[in-house]
Amino acid sequence: MDPQLVAKSAGALADKYRLRLVLALSRQDTLSFAEAQELTGLSQPCTSHHLKVLAESGLITTQKCGRCVQVKLNREVLRDLSGFLSELG
Repeated sequence: MDPQLVAKSAGALADKYRLRLVLALSRQDTLSFAEAQELTGLSQPCTSHHLKVLAESGLITTQKCGRCVQVKLNREVLRDLSGFLSELG
């Protein structure tokens, strides 16, 4: 895995709100934006910011469904990150 992608992913996971979102997505397939906002307890702009950071790191994907935005975990990137970290041990 590219070291820059590792750094970006690790940085994205370093925030408690983003980590909470990733953990929730690991237990369910998708979250709506409203569910993500409710989960974090943050304002709409703050939730958008955190989702943007996760999307830019490649950890999540977003899909617009009408007026709703669905968020999904990018399990391939997580597997790559996990493999990279296991190589360190």
